Amino acid sequence: MSYEVKVEAFEGPLDLLLHLIHRLEIDIYDIPVSQITTQYMEHIRALQVLELNEASEYLVMAATLLAIKSKMLLPVHEGDMDDISFEFDEQDPREELVSRLVEYRKFKDASLALKEMESNRSAIYTKAPMDLTDLQTAAPPENIDLEVNAYDMLGAFQKMLRRKQLKAPLAARVARQEVSIKDQMTSIVGRLKANKGRTKFTELFPSNDRTVLVVSFLSVLELMKRQVIGVEQEKNFTELMVELKKETWDYDDDSFE
Repeated sequence: MSYEVKVEAFEGPLDLLLHLIHRLEIDIYDIPVSQITTQYMEHIRALQVLELNEASEYLVMAATLLAIKSKMLLPVHEGDMDDISFEFDEQDPREELVSRLVEYRKFKDASLALKEMESNRSAIYTKAPMDLTDLQTAAPPENIDLEVNAYDMLGAFQKMLRRKQLKAPLAARVARQEVSIKDQMTSIVGRLKANKGRTKFTELFPSNDRTVLVVSFLSVLELMKRQVIGVEQEKNFTELMVELKKETWDYDDDSFE
């Protein structure tokens, strides 16, 4: 069985860099290249495991970061090259990357502002009556200090893979194992029900088979998209908690089989 997956939440390498800069509380104009490269490569490894088609552009950025890191490690000898006629580029090797990040952040902020304006404008139009029973009866989530996004999920997935590899190598099979995303979604919901509707993110991945792990992760993302489950994080770098929001969804949708 072959399948292609496109996750819209992974918007590109610059978006990933901005996410890491925000989470690590780094000054965008003074990026510690060694630290940011290490964190970036951890996410790249997770993308390679997921075999996403978009991973190639992330590898280009990884190569750029490694090149910048190499330039910053080169020693500078002042005065030794005074007799040489040609000039050296004395610019900070990070300057071009910072410029791209700042420009990207401007466009991203603008897009968010436009999206908010669109949302506010749409409230002006009248709509047909809707059944709001579920919204009225559902209790609002409590003690959610941080918003969990796709990059947080990707980082948690990478940490879980690393722990599994330390305990035992991931299983490899000669024959490709067919795993249905819809079946994995059902299995994840069942596991949450067995744990009273709430469990740790890592407990949703009992298998050591790489194919099952990847499909399970994509199933978690799809359940989040359908608002069947919610993911919470108390504070930075703590364990992600998965909570069951509703017990059923449209099982007749075969687009993820």
